[in-house]
Amino acid sequence: MKTMAAVLRGTGQDFEITELDLDAPKAGEVLIRYVAAGLCHSDEHLRQGDLVPRFPIVGGHEGAGIIEEVGPGVTRLKPGDHVICSFLPVCGHCRWCSTGKSNLCDMGATILDGSLPDGTYRFHQGGEDIGGMCMLGTFSERAVISENSAIKVDNDVPLDKVVLIGCGVPTGFGSAVHAAATEPGDTIAIYGIGGIGINAVQGAALAGARNVVAIDPLANKREVAEQLGATHSCETAEQAQELIGQLTRGVGADKAIVTVGVVTSDVVTSAFNAIRKGGTVVVTGLADPAKTTIELSGAILTLFEKRIQGSLFGSGDPFHDIPRMVELYQSGDLKLDELITSTYTLDQVNQGYQDLLDGKNIRGVIRYADA
Repeated sequence: MKTMAAVLRGTGQDFEITELDLDAPKAGEVLIRYVAAGLCHSDEHLRQGDLVPRFPIVGGHEGAGIIEEVGPGVTRLKPGDHVICSFLPVCGHCRWCSTGKSNLCDMGATILDGSLPDGTYRFHQGGEDIGGMCMLGTFSERAVISENSAIKVDNDVPLDKVVLIGCGVPTGFGSAVHAAATEPGDTIAIYGIGGIGINAVQGAALAGARNVVAIDPLANKREVAEQLGATHSCETAEQAQELIGQLTRGVGADKAIVTVGVVTSDVVTSAFNAIRKGGTVVVTGLADPAKTTIELSGAILTLFEKRIQGSLFGSGDPFHDIPRMVELYQSGDLKLDELITSTYTLDQVNQGYQDLLDGKNIRGVIRYADA
């Protein structure tokens, strides 16, 4: 089978739209026709070199589509099923899955390699194996993926909207609800209102936070944050520090969530200084793993019992959280339509990422021509 895809061949390059050969699904795999793909910042990290995958790789790790074929042994999905893809596969039986931490599933260890769980590839071109970002490669018209990466949803769910629930929504939402454990009455500071941060705002608001302070230099993002649950917004961390002091009578925020596009030591320090004694900083954003991005006073950490908490996929369970968030969307509690600033075709993927870098989009989505 042939498929058109956006392939990244190296750091600093643009995505190349090209035709690839696609194998049929093997045992435990399914063929999916993507209806939509989200333009998440993590794929931009590959282009910028903050994360380095095995090149070449088909980009895209937020995807929703329709199952067209299933491989041997697949019983949970069938042709015609509508699914949302999880950028983290869930095997269900490793140490982490069996102890309620499926976001840390061992199967996710090779998502930047782009191979399927058996270590082989389904995308090819001219005899060369090509991986798929997070075992998905959603910047392709079709792909073969593990059944452990696909969560079935009702056929009447708009796939071009719920596609965001594959990564950005649960990552942000869960950063507030699971990792930060937001409680009614809390004051929550959120640094960076992009595709992750805006959903941390929604999660904190739905969890009952009294004050949700959104911090971002761009006025358009602060405005959307206030529309979707932020009680206050600030342009800078310094302004937020002063405001949080006023809101809490000098006590400090209960939790701070770092969701900036590229994490720096300065923003983590600002979040650390903004929280109260016993407060928590959740670091969800990414940066080059080789760089040190957390430099804090050990004395303050000890004497004030502050905590630093990392969070992957919002510290949640894809097979539990994704269906729950679809229900929240259907009930009108979780906003998705309002997050999508622009839609693109596959051949506009590079423009979509330029718009992201220029701060024009909260979220951009690719809609496929035959969707």
